[in-house]
Amino acid sequence: MTDLRQSQIFRTSKLEEADGPGLNPTSNPTMGDIIAARFSRRNFLKGSMASAAIAATVSPVAILAADRARAAGGASVFDFPEVEAGVDADHHVADGYDADVLLRWGDKLFPDAPDFDPANQSQAAQERQFGYNNDFVGFIPLDGATDRGLLVVNHEYTNEHLMFPGIVTVADGKISVADATPERVDIEMAAHGGTIVEIRKIDGKWQPVLDGVLNRRITATTEMRLSGPVAGHDRVKTMDDPDGTTVLGTINNCAGGVTPWGTYIMAEENIHGYFQGELPGDHPEAGNYKRMGIPAGDYQWGRFHRRFDVAQEPNEPNRFGWVVEVDVHDPGSVPRKRTALGRFKHEGAESVVARDGRVVFYLGDDERFDYVYKFVTAGTFDPDNRAANMDLLDDGTLYVARFDEDGAMEWLALVHGQGPLTAENGFETQADVLIETRRAADLMGATPMDRPEDIQPNPETGRAYVMLTNNTKRDEADAANPRANNAFGHIIEILEDGQDFTATTGRWEILLQCGDPAVAEVGATFSTETTRNGWFGMPDNAAIDADGRLWVSTDGNNLSDTGRTDGLWAVDTEGAARGTSRLFYRVPVGAELCGPCPSPDMTTMFVAIQHPGDGGDDWEGHGRPSYYEDLSTRWPDFSEDMPVRPAVVAITRQGGGRIG
Repeated sequence: MTDLRQSQIFRTSKLEEADGPGLNPTSNPTMGDIIAARFSRRNFLKGSMASAAIAATVSPVAILAADRARAAGGASVFDFPEVEAGVDADHHVADGYDADVLLRWGDKLFPDAPDFDPANQSQAAQERQFGYNNDFVGFIPLDGATDRGLLVVNHEYTNEHLMFPGIVTVADGKISVADATPERVDIEMAAHGGTIVEIRKIDGKWQPVLDGVLNRRITATTEMRLSGPVAGHDRVKTMDDPDGTTVLGTINNCAGGVTPWGTYIMAEENIHGYFQGELPGDHPEAGNYKRMGIPAGDYQWGRFHRRFDVAQEPNEPNRFGWVVEVDVHDPGSVPRKRTALGRFKHEGAESVVARDGRVVFYLGDDERFDYVYKFVTAGTFDPDNRAANMDLLDDGTLYVARFDEDGAMEWLALVHGQGPLTAENGFETQADVLIETRRAADLMGATPMDRPEDIQPNPETGRAYVMLTNNTKRDEADAANPRANNAFGHIIEILEDGQDFTATTGRWEILLQCGDPAVAEVGATFSTETTRNGWFGMPDNAAIDADGRLWVSTDGNNLSDTGRTDGLWAVDTEGAARGTSRLFYRVPVGAELCGPCPSPDMTTMFVAIQHPGDGGDDWEGHGRPSYYEDLSTRWPDFSEDMPVRPAVVAITRQGGGRIG
């Protein structure tokens, strides 16, 4: 038995909090330095320390928006009745809407799949069932229909202490979890990856189509191909793959995307936790792996699968940390790891077609003091020839962002031979630049950020919105990361020059600083029209709907820090109501809200409820037993109408109509 606290089995925090000083050694000015200098130059820093902190974080645009909102009375583009923020064991949606559980962990995806039985799980069963901890959700219409399409869902990671009844015990105040077994590890691997499943709307409600010919599970053992500049490089060759082109599986897929040509993007994020073992200090990959936090040894897969033990397969970690593209229209297709988009802890890969037809992907590296990226394809998108688009992601330019004090920004190309990206600095080829994307960005002078997560481009305005979740390890603020000890995160708005998404220069502004506006020291900048229910902390995923409106989901709100669970907020970005936020949906205690995905016709919002049942002491007094009890007692509490298991929920307006 392994002690639960010592093993840090709380995966929610472990894989996301295992970042901070030491992983990024760069001395580049951080975003907090830049913001502080920027607003200091505007003479915003006046008065007491508290007022100085607030002044440093309120943009001129936000101040004007607040003044206009007071004068105009809001003028929000959203009209739903706001949900009351709080903490309990249920989920809540705005009045006039239904929130229906569409799929939960273990639900069958094929006619011959077994029914879910938590006490009798197996790898074979899980490979035919909906996976665990669903994160990204995408919808791809079939044949142009609005009531039929493919739901694509990432399964980021597993919480074995919540998956397997009876493995957690409490004795004499000590919490223990049973050591891993080969069978349990194989089930965990099968619960990772992604799901592709046809869904249809029948009588106004979405349902999975179990006999859909395109239904598919992708797991940590699915065969994949490396493509692009890194394919075949010596640094990705292993004993099982001497050619360096074939990889088994994908892991820790957080956010993702759907391309303009209708493929599914899975983004590999916190890969460090899956590897164990030790490399000699003088090993050629030692510095590379240290920059990625590898090996962390959070999972025990390496005990039974040598490829996850760096002492036995020292190149295997270089085969993860990529963006994966899946052709959903061919269930037999081999997914591709598109190495041209760089290797780091990818939060997502949202895309937009630029005016000249090239496609731009925005990419966040979700770690404290890491970077914002974008990738611009060399080729152009052909809307009339899907086949011509299928390898667009193998050729293009990867950029990293530098945010300047005066509100300007520059996208710095990560191209071998340019600037410091030369053999003298250990980059022999473009493959080396991409394998060590973080180190290349360090040397280029990119701006370290406060956990960049989803980045959503708005095709109507030429702007992109960067979700920065938090960074409590930041000692000093800068211009684009305006608060030291940034517990609540913020959102940056990028305006590309000429509203051209391929531009290499632009401007930036802070749309929101998150947290409770009633606490002056927090320095939150929500509009004065935002109610006590409407503010939030820890922005994570986001979506731009068909009307160009911004929706933000969160990760990390809880009883003690914010007095509310995570949820989905609607945020005004234009006009008098800019900076106004209102709560549309909130999740059960212990859960995180992921997704979100508005349907193209705006009649449905798909959201993912991740790791419900986690969250420790927040459960006490809120309808469920304390975490620190034998977790097997929770299994009888599963119900059909509440996402106690990780689940995808479909939100629709009662009686039909558009959401929001």
